[in-house]
Amino acid sequence: MPSASFTSSRSYVRRSRRKGANRIALPNRPTGNIMDPMLQNIPASGAASSSSSTLQNNNPANSNNACVASSTMVSCSSSIVPNSSLVAVSTPSNSVLTNSTGAGSVSSELFNASTRTCSQSSSEIGVLCNFGSSSSSSSIGLSVSNQNNIPSISNFNSSVSNFANSQIIDSDAGSSSSCTGLSNVNSTGNVTMISNNGVCNSSTSSAASIGFCHQSPYDLRRKIPATNHEQWCNSNTTASSSCSNALSHTGILTGTCSTISSSICTSPPTINVTSTSSASASSSSAIVHAPSTSATFPVNNAHTTGAPLAPPPTVHSSVPQQHCSALPIGGAAAIEDNNFMLPARKRSRRLYAQSADIANVTIGTSNCTQVGPTAAQYLQYEMPDEVLLVIFSYLMEQDLCRLSLVCKRFNTIANDTELWKRLYQSVFEYDMPLFNPELCKFVFEKPEEIEYTNPWKESFRQLYRGVHVRPGYQDKKYSGRNIVFFNTIQAALDYPEERAAAAAAAVTPGGGVTAGLSNPTGSASVNALANLYEDNVPPNEHPGPLIFLHTGHYKGEYLFIDSDVALIGAAPGNVAESVILEREAGSTVMFVEGAKYAYVGYLTLKFSPDVTSTVSHHKHYCLDIGENCSPTVDNCIIRSSSVVGAAVCVGGVNANPVIRNCDISDCENVGLYVTDYAQGTYEHNEISRNALAGIWVKNYASPIMRENHIHHGRDVGIFTFENGMGYFEKNDIHNNRIAGFEVKAGANPTVVKCEIHHGQTGGIYVHENGLGQFIENRIHSNNFAGVWITSNSNPTIRKNEIYNGHQGGVYIFGEGRGLIEHNNIYGNALAGIQIRTNSDPIVRHNKIHHGQHGGIYVHEKGQGLIEENEVYSNTLAGVWITTGSTPVLRRNRIHSGKQVGVYFYDNGHGKLEDNDIFNHLYSGVQIRTGSNPVIRGNKIWGGQNGGVLVYNGGLGLLEQNEIFDNAMAGVWIKTDSNPTLRRNKIYDGRDGGICIFNGGKGILEENDIFRNTQAGVLISTQSHPILRRNRIYDGQAAGVEITNNATATLEHNQIFKNKFGGLCLASGVQPITRGNNIFNNEDEVEKAVSGGQCLYKISSYTSFPMHDFYRCQTCNTTDRNAICVNCIKNCHAGHDVEFIRHDRFFCDCGAGTLSNQCQLQGEPTQDTDTLYDSAAPMESHTLMVN
Repeated sequence: MPSASFTSSRSYVRRSRRKGANRIALPNRPTGNIMDPMLQNIPASGAASSSSSTLQNNNPANSNNACVASSTMVSCSSSIVPNSSLVAVSTPSNSVLTNSTGAGSVSSELFNASTRTCSQSSSEIGVLCNFGSSSSSSSIGLSVSNQNNIPSISNFNSSVSNFANSQIIDSDAGSSSSCTGLSNVNSTGNVTMISNNGVCNSSTSSAASIGFCHQSPYDLRRKIPATNHEQWCNSNTTASSSCSNALSHTGILTGTCSTISSSICTSPPTINVTSTSSASASSSSAIVHAPSTSATFPVNNAHTTGAPLAPPPTVHSSVPQQHCSALPIGGAAAIEDNNFMLPARKRSRRLYAQSADIANVTIGTSNCTQVGPTAAQYLQYEMPDEVLLVIFSYLMEQDLCRLSLVCKRFNTIANDTELWKRLYQSVFEYDMPLFNPELCKFVFEKPEEIEYTNPWKESFRQLYRGVHVRPGYQDKKYSGRNIVFFNTIQAALDYPEERAAAAAAAVTPGGGVTAGLSNPTGSASVNALANLYEDNVPPNEHPGPLIFLHTGHYKGEYLFIDSDVALIGAAPGNVAESVILEREAGSTVMFVEGAKYAYVGYLTLKFSPDVTSTVSHHKHYCLDIGENCSPTVDNCIIRSSSVVGAAVCVGGVNANPVIRNCDISDCENVGLYVTDYAQGTYEHNEISRNALAGIWVKNYASPIMRENHIHHGRDVGIFTFENGMGYFEKNDIHNNRIAGFEVKAGANPTVVKCEIHHGQTGGIYVHENGLGQFIENRIHSNNFAGVWITSNSNPTIRKNEIYNGHQGGVYIFGEGRGLIEHNNIYGNALAGIQIRTNSDPIVRHNKIHHGQHGGIYVHEKGQGLIEENEVYSNTLAGVWITTGSTPVLRRNRIHSGKQVGVYFYDNGHGKLEDNDIFNHLYSGVQIRTGSNPVIRGNKIWGGQNGGVLVYNGGLGLLEQNEIFDNAMAGVWIKTDSNPTLRRNKIYDGRDGGICIFNGGKGILEENDIFRNTQAGVLISTQSHPILRRNRIYDGQAAGVEITNNATATLEHNQIFKNKFGGLCLASGVQPITRGNNIFNNEDEVEKAVSGGQCLYKISSYTSFPMHDFYRCQTCNTTDRNAICVNCIKNCHAGHDVEFIRHDRFFCDCGAGTLSNQCQLQGEPTQDTDTLYDSAAPMESHTLMVN
């Protein structure tokens, strides 16, 4: 027979179609709870002579001993097994139903009991399933009695001397053996008991076997061939018999019986089994003849949660199996009707008969009398499922588990999900099942999402060991339930110690600590509890006491926890909101040393000190966790109205709690305070709207905080100070009045993958020698800077996203330091990184882009190493350096800005080395107003307004740079600026190489200037640079042009292969030249003039060849127009013309800008004026923005 299994399906429910005479009457239902042994008080009796129908448990070791219905269905072998239990059938009106207990005893958990085969010893047969406690006896012995239609049961321990002896005759060996303790004699002298492994076997071929066979006609596990069905009990074959039986609390025989020989034969008159008819016609007992069939259903052996299915019984005989039942009504015709092939519940009702007569079975005669099915068989196989389900709904959890062991049908119905849900909610009140998958973890699961077939029953099993604090329930008692209730939490906390003390005092059987308890258990449970206090037993093997606190407001109880107790709220709906613990003086809950595996969950904890009290509460907390303890606090609501201290305090060496899924909010002080070397794990907590910081970490405390939600605090979100440490991961920190995370005074936290946003000031604030590692966080949308670093603090800011700040991204000031690396900084209203007031950080490998202001802003004597960053697409300058600042920028890529790449102004200094600076709307580098940087080894290209612009008194050393492919001049020097350019390569410019004008100066040494569209070096308007040892070649215009009253010093330069000549001097220009080598220039201007061509043909409007130019008065030319000599001779012949000067120009006649058409040039290509200088560069608007 299968063991207890789990099923939640109700598809088995069917409706009975029996009508009229086919309906079998049931016994009258007794009043009260038929499963409650506490309500039936009949004295114990060793003999079956009681005159009243009773149910009694005489086992002093276990007051909750299971009655006969809990016996496991067992098939027994034919051999006599010592200490096995008795099976007897008796129906006199004064008989008593008895379940005797053998000497052997065994304990088993109720939910996991499984069937056993008869090869096991008697101490294993009939294991009682004790729900939450231990059973000290086992039995499969039965004695059936009917009196006034009310069954009675007596379960007792007695010695074998209380029973008469009966002979066991072995037909094979021809010998007989004596069985002790196997019979009981009633008042009429009839033997009413049958020897416990079945029968007395005759020594002859006609030996009688009165017992129960292996194979019942109702057994669903084995189908017997139809050819064997016609063998009935008149056979004289010899065989041994076996028995398997169980009885429910109702006193109805619920077991099945089977014999291997399937025969009842004559035998010497050794045992008489006598049965008389009821004296009263009102008796509802009915004997139903067994059907003449062996048809069965195949057993579904699929795995179910719980104990595994037992294998089919082993048949020990080679003789075909036969049934121990009478011929069916109707004789052979019924056998031929094929009804035996139908399941028991679908056979024709004519196979059964109702009778008030009771069959007589007499051993010693040659007759075999028919014995029909009992009421127990009707209950087990014929009663409609709907009726059984209603009956089972009146039973408690222990009774249901015992019934599930009776048969497969009972197992299915007794495991109904709705039955267990109702029972579960009557005890625990939860809307969903609560599971205890591991130590210190209790979690609700949706029934449809859990793997258990019956999640309510499984949760019941896991939590059944707990006691309950439920005022008003302490004195209530329930049969079939072993749960203890208390009125106060303190009483529940004291209960384990009382039981442990009772165990230590060597309690006598049946004793124990029972004062003030409902459903007290016996010594076996006390011994089990005593093991909880053994230090050498692993905690997983002995979970501590479990206490459920039911709905209520527990005010004033002082919970000082120093053991491994678990306190859990129990209520429908939101559990924590319904169970409230509150104190007004002293801490609400305090954990101290010894609470290593303690647990508090699903509660509301409040600390509400009286505002008029004079007692100082600065050391009182709602939850106080001291040193050397590690409790778990789970799914709690924590509130404190104290204006000092904190709601939760964790302090002391080896304080290492787990606080998770808690709500620490609306407190008038700090939410969570971790200090004095404490540790702990804090996960999934809601910490919000507290008057001070959400979390304080101080004095070498090192907590682990993961996935907490810290928000809308009236102060900072998390504050680590005075050497506080800790690991903070994946927390959501936002909308706090001050910074989201503050680090101060030597604190050194590690903050990883947190989201810190929408702070009313900043995101992260590190000051006063603060440290810390901030890694892979998202810092955004804060009103001030995303990260503040100041006052000698030195944190690490690595791999964060810092974006959309209402001010800057990272702000380092007041001698701040820090390592800022691998961050993505973008979309901030001010600079992505700002360094000022002697701060000296390391900024590297960052992406700083798409800022609404600039990229990096270094000012007010700021310093720092800024290397290998990518700075791009910012609205203003990529990097600003000003007001005495001296940063070092190395190997950065600064590009695609909407203004300048790197901007030095107002005495900005520093070094710009090995950077790529390109594709800016303005110049790549601008230097002005006293700034004097060192610009070395950079590539500066693609600027829309030139490569480098030095103006307004700018200085600087430009050395070994590559400046190329700029839309205007590679280097501009103007307005009294005086830089030094040395060993640079300035080439492929779309304008000139170096343009010096408006009083510009500078020293140009050893530069290579080549392939520029305009002059290699243009010196104009009173400028006076010095050119030494430069190489100027391959230009599309002149090598060096000096004009507009400028002058220069040219020493030892090489000027060659330039299109319009090597050195071109305007009228009145007298430079200082010394040792220059001017050679192999193409002199295209002279060639064009001598060939009679218009100079516009060789210059277009993009270059300005230097030659004589004229003005035509006749054509009304202006000061902005110039005409080449060949056009004067041909196009303006006879006009009033005048010579202006020798200078840079292109011919307006050839360009078609004059009234008459040029005769030397074709159609005009551009309407423009002659330009005497290159276009003026655009200056940065950064200062105007600021």
